[in-house]
Amino acid sequence: MGAFLKSLLESVRDLLPIVIVIAFFQLVVLRQPIPDFLDILLGILFVVLGLTLFVRGLEMGLFPIGESMAYAFARKGSLFWLLGFAFALGFGTTIAEPALIAVADEAAAVAALDGMIEDVPQAREDYAFGLRLTVALSVGLAILLGVLRIIRGWPIQYLIIGGYVGIIIMTAFAPEEIIGIAYDSGGVTTSTITVPLVTALGVGLASSIKGRNPMVDGFGLIAFASLTPMIFVMAYGMVI
Repeated sequence: MGAFLKSLLESVRDLLPIVIVIAFFQLVVLRQPIPDFLDILLGILFVVLGLTLFVRGLEMGLFPIGESMAYAFARKGSLFWLLGFAFALGFGTTIAEPALIAVADEAAAVAALDGMIEDVPQAREDYAFGLRLTVALSVGLAILLGVLRIIRGWPIQYLIIGGYVGIIIMTAFAPEEIIGIAYDSGGVTTSTITVPLVTALGVGLASSIKGRNPMVDGFGLIAFASLTPMIFVMAYGMVI
């Protein structure tokens, strides 16, 4: 109970600056009363409670299971199953990412209005699902590559620089309509579901391999997960 109350107070502390900024501009700059004050206050309480439960869930569930599975695969010594798990984890968490679902649906709706696809429900659903599938595959491959980097000890900076050079080159050839979506896809993949499990996997794996430093080698998987969707979505736009 004490840990939960501590998390609750930390959530209030984290959200307080946002509340202060909104209240300042609403009351001092706009000089208007806050509309539906009681409803907004109730919503803020729900956000505080939801954030507290989410953080506690990460600490109790997702972080431990990610690290424990990384340790288990490292002890098993099977590179095939470890890479297979890394790909499946990246793919599975991304395909279920709420932020990606929202962006894909919005992109499909705009593509239909712009005449890129037929303005019918089935065409919009197919476009959105194709976009989600493309991003999920790219993140799966990104996590696989990141795990392989941890195992082999490759310097992360060269891989990241090479990836962004590829993105810049592809931007010059990709359709204008897909470039913004591709860049946004790189951000929405690293959200509430993907980040905790992938981070725990990287840290746990680096901790369990002799000669690897969790601070140096354990982080960086999220960078790959943000980078590869841009490449894959631009390629998807070229094909579609």
